[in-house]
Amino acid sequence: MPRNEGYAMKDEVKAFRKPQQSKTKATKKSAVQNRSKPTVVKEPETPAVPLDLQQRLLDLFQQALYTGPDSLACIQEVKSHLYKRDFAAAFGKEEYLQAYGLRWSAGRALGYLDLLSGEVGDLLLEGLRESSGKGDGEVRGEVHSNVLCLGAGAGAEIAAFAAWMQGSASQEPVTSLRLNVVDIAAWDGVVEALTKGVTTPPELGKHATETAKESSRALVEAKSFEVDFTRADLLAWDETTVKENLEGVSLVTIMFTLNELYSTSLPKTQRLLSHFTACSAPGTMLLVVDSPGSYSTISINGAEKKYPMQWLLDYTLLGSRKSDTPAKWEKISSEDSKWFRLPEGLVYAVELENMRYQVHLYRRLSDISG
Repeated sequence: MPRNEGYAMKDEVKAFRKPQQSKTKATKKSAVQNRSKPTVVKEPETPAVPLDLQQRLLDLFQQALYTGPDSLACIQEVKSHLYKRDFAAAFGKEEYLQAYGLRWSAGRALGYLDLLSGEVGDLLLEGLRESSGKGDGEVRGEVHSNVLCLGAGAGAEIAAFAAWMQGSASQEPVTSLRLNVVDIAAWDGVVEALTKGVTTPPELGKHATETAKESSRALVEAKSFEVDFTRADLLAWDETTVKENLEGVSLVTIMFTLNELYSTSLPKTQRLLSHFTACSAPGTMLLVVDSPGSYSTISINGAEKKYPMQWLLDYTLLGSRKSDTPAKWEKISSEDSKWFRLPEGLVYAVELENMRYQVHLYRRLSDISG
């Protein structure tokens, strides 16, 4: 990294850090007043996603990936490999991939669907609708979109987008989606099983009534929801490969993947993001979700420094605040820390956890020609 750029990065990260709020001691009088105030009991918030839809997603994962006690044993083995950061072993067997999807992807799918059902989903719908209706035979106002899902082989994005297509009380349904799922491991079987799960009616017991059988429908029609899987090392992609995969794409997602890419190779990750900037059409959106407080270590002038993942991402996409070069992306939504908490009443074969994450949504701007 050039010397001047290294100093610029250090100045930028100082500006990024938020000043601490001053702490003031409460007076004895105010403390007494606070204790005397009656406790206000808040009504529980209505979940953005209906409970029955969340349960259906869990049922889908269980039917597609659960194989009984063997699944539980595999989950423990995968946990051990992940704890040791031995990713090659954790994702080296088909049964391990199924166990990972069963244990971790199911909960994330609910979290992603909750995210898509809120403000971020509203912004995505607006952007996707603007990019739709431009092809032959497409109707203005309908949403027909191609989505490139990076690091999404475990299937959470597949289930979440399929459920999101149905719409909600505040969002119109999506007409059709085509997902290109890219991952480095052999997730073909998991992707195929979950895609089949969302595009076929759910399994019913042998004692199901005829009425139940007749009313049983797939989560989404196969003709409206297509999923392709590409096995590839993202850090090996050159600009030509990125351009080919971005053809016709209006949304790129990187869910719980970017920090791992940074940890593997920061220069290669920065280069990959630069390729996406060079090859993305104006209006393309980039949705990044990752663990909050993620840091990556980089070397500046021979000294190692830790920088927040969010800052590195902004520095690459938005540029330096001191630069006169116009930014090629704009950030339209961002939260440093957000919770998805599992509602009570869900039934599942394995224990799930609440999900805490950071989320950032960017939109590609038009290049300004001189």
